[in-house]
Amino acid sequence: MSPDPRRWWALSILAAAQFMVIMDTSIIAVAIPEMQNDLGFSPVATQWIFNAYAVAFGGLLLLGGRLSDLFGARRVFAAGWGTLILGSLIAALAQQAGTEIAGRAVQGIGAALIAPAAMTLLMVLFAGQPKELPKAMAFYGAAAPAGGTAGVFLGGAITQWMSWPWVFVVYLPIGLLTLALVPALLPPVPGKRSRMDLGGALSVTAGLALAVYAIVQAPDRGWGSTSTITQLGAAAVLLVAFLAIQRTSTDGLMPLRIWRTPNLAAANIAMTLLGAAWIPMWYFLNLYVQQVLGFGAFASGAALLPMTGLMMLLMVGVTGRLIASYGTKPLIVSGLVILSAGLGLLATADSQGTFLSDALPGSLVSAVGMSLVFIPAMITAIGGVSPEQGGLASGIVNTTYQVGSALGLAAMTAIANSQGADKLGDVSALSDGFSAAFAGAAVLALFGAGLAAVTLRAPKPVATTKAASKTELAAS
Repeated sequence: MSPDPRRWWALSILAAAQFMVIMDTSIIAVAIPEMQNDLGFSPVATQWIFNAYAVAFGGLLLLGGRLSDLFGARRVFAAGWGTLILGSLIAALAQQAGTEIAGRAVQGIGAALIAPAAMTLLMVLFAGQPKELPKAMAFYGAAAPAGGTAGVFLGGAITQWMSWPWVFVVYLPIGLLTLALVPALLPPVPGKRSRMDLGGALSVTAGLALAVYAIVQAPDRGWGSTSTITQLGAAAVLLVAFLAIQRTSTDGLMPLRIWRTPNLAAANIAMTLLGAAWIPMWYFLNLYVQQVLGFGAFASGAALLPMTGLMMLLMVGVTGRLIASYGTKPLIVSGLVILSAGLGLLATADSQGTFLSDALPGSLVSAVGMSLVFIPAMITAIGGVSPEQGGLASGIVNTTYQVGSALGLAAMTAIANSQGADKLGDVSALSDGFSAAFAGAAVLALFGAGLAAVTLRAPKPVATTKAASKTELAAS
């Protein structure tokens, strides 16, 4: 089969999509304090600026992959961009907290359609090109850390010199340009006859959202209150219903037999705890820099650049070589230990601290840990499945990371607020609350390292190019 002459131009569109999807999780970081003030978010509700996106994205990724198979990847890719544009418009025009959360959720739905469709299109474009596929995957994968880095800096610049709604407006022209280029550059991929597992999609998404909501509200209502127990119980019922649907359905979103794959469950547990530790670090570090150290929006964005830049450098240039030399298990275990150490350093920050002494060292150590874990855990989760299950395994591991991120942030926010992070203007109380969140996230990362050491089997080292061909990056 002759290669598609448009494949490299098409790859630029797909990589740009990956860039924008990941940037959507980081560009709002620096803008959160201004959004909180303008829209009246409470300290507890503020995390839903992130969680609404993460829950929708993670909860619907598997359905997005199924829709891509059912209706064709190019159609779903375009539909995802249309949805992302709509969500960005809602978020930019929001005048109250509820509308902002709704806009972020719609953005997450769009991202859940874009990501699996983009991977399918990439595989179609480079089918039969074994020498080019690893290069294409590396280019596509590098767009993830690039998007995270660009989001932090652009969010700071836009918030400082314009206003926070513009962090969403920027998606409108880019999205419209992408939609205009889709027919000319992306190949039509026919759909396959299959049943859509709507029941599975609704049960898993509703269950995850309800669990996060219950955890977020528990500090105010009480962990033993009737409403908290009822909501957590209902979330558990919905998630059990999802598993029951998958067990009995011939066209389920997640056939349970895939969990027989060696290391799949262990790698997904590692990714869950990685997200549960990393995202609270990123979230509370930004709040510490702005609300305790007094940095403006642009300065705050610039302050986070060393961390994100180091992470991008290590992911693109170093991690693959380490995988080839040592395999994935040692990197996952050591990376989670290093992440825990970085969080421990951040937990020592106080209200009289400085960026160079209290924020920068811990953030750089944490970035090293994240860089050592993310790609090896993805490879471990995806590398053991058959080629036809690669898309499903990729969707599962992306989902577990997003779910871990949302639940971890909810839990750490509850801990932070119990120690004073809800007392805006009181820098001493804020610092104590943020330190408690860093310490809690450090415990999660260390716990993840212990589980990984016990549960992961140690496969033989794999070649970097082979590993890259099976890996889809999807984190900030």
